[in-house]
Amino acid sequence: MAGVMRGILIYTGYFFIFYLIIYSSFLFFSVLTGSLELYRQKRMSRLKNELDDDYYIPVSILVPAHNEEVTVVDTVRSLLGLDYPLYEIVIVDDGSGDRTAENLIAAFDMKKIARPIRRQVFCQQEKAVYEAQAGTVSVTLIVKRNGGKADALNMGINVSRYPYFICMDADSVLQSDSLKEIIKPVLEDDHVVACGGLVRISNSAKLKDGKLVTYRMPWNPVVGMQIMEYDRSFLASRLMMNQFNGNLIISGAFGLFQKKAVVSAGGYDASTMGEDMELVVRLHVFCRTNRIPYSIQYTPGAICWSQAPSSIGDLMKQRRRWHLGLFQSMVRHRQMFLNREYGMVGFVSYLYYLLYELLSPFVELFGVFTMAAAVWFNLINVRFMLFFCLVYALFGAVMTLTAFFARIYTQNITLSLMDVVKAVLMCVAEALVLRYILAYVRIVAFVGYKKKGRQWGSIKREKINVE
Repeated sequence: MAGVMRGILIYTGYFFIFYLIIYSSFLFFSVLTGSLELYRQKRMSRLKNELDDDYYIPVSILVPAHNEEVTVVDTVRSLLGLDYPLYEIVIVDDGSGDRTAENLIAAFDMKKIARPIRRQVFCQQEKAVYEAQAGTVSVTLIVKRNGGKADALNMGINVSRYPYFICMDADSVLQSDSLKEIIKPVLEDDHVVACGGLVRISNSAKLKDGKLVTYRMPWNPVVGMQIMEYDRSFLASRLMMNQFNGNLIISGAFGLFQKKAVVSAGGYDASTMGEDMELVVRLHVFCRTNRIPYSIQYTPGAICWSQAPSSIGDLMKQRRRWHLGLFQSMVRHRQMFLNREYGMVGFVSYLYYLLYELLSPFVELFGVFTMAAAVWFNLINVRFMLFFCLVYALFGAVMTLTAFFARIYTQNITLSLMDVVKAVLMCVAEALVLRYILAYVRIVAFVGYKKKGRQWGSIKREKINVE
């Protein structure tokens, strides 16, 4: 019996070492690829042709809102200043219990109108429609029955006038050139059905007229750790998967979609907690099943500044929903797994999200128990084990700092010495603290998850720092 136990622990240890080596290699090559791509895009931007401004596609900006009275007016005001020739703004108030609609109506002098809505995708019934004209930009407000974020986005699709739409959050702000940047992949390739932009955390940033004027690392460790995590996540896997049309996620905070493709695929699924990922995965399935040439891209030049949770409690609620949304998307579209009809999407992207996103907290927990058992049975060199774990943590921290400073350099952001010190400290804290908090959240996420499947969830909002 002791021999069997010894064999199990030894081979399990080999599995974990192999698991971590594969992830570390992927992280290294993806961060390297992403950094080189950022530098390439920065050089190209210096050679930008002024004729680019003559080519554009009309875009509808959809802003789903639920109890966003604190931020929604500032968000819409910032959208009115975008540097883009032709776009409209559609705000969908999804049964808010606060003054979201009232604040918008007062701020933009909106008038109630009788406007028929063509239902191309299912959504809950509207209660009222308001409109205003701000210069050349049409602003529409739909007040509807509560149905969840996906249902609100479906209403926005039904109301929108233009062939492409942007989905974004009501607590987010776009940089003035974001529409120009996110539409570029569509102008270069008309097979692009979706394109994601870069989401950065606005808690420590100040914007004026759609441009970043000051950027500081925050003292709040919860926000600071998320900044490091976001930069690594967006730079690493998404730019890497761009190379083979393998992106499975476009953040709900900022994404561009071809309306015809989304309507044909059935719109957003209101029964899932991760409507953003589920739609992207379904577009992969829909286009490949119907033999439709397509591309799903990510462009880091299009930047959205979004609020991050500033407390551990709010962060845990947010990540619980994200993980459940990931689980639902992976299960519903499990036919992609190692299916040659989906190419590298099934063999690389799906496998990555399965092993290193969905199952990673369970694998890591099992690894901890295995190491404890190995120490108990005196089957492992404790000093080597601690050294290996330390090297792995330091490697991850270096990759995170590389992603962070690559982003700082390519966006011409100036940091003070104190900001650099805080970035290093936040990076270490993210690797040693936040990682394990989020692992715990993902492990317990499935406890009673069906009870609040279509609720928005409440996270404390603060005023956006814009002028």
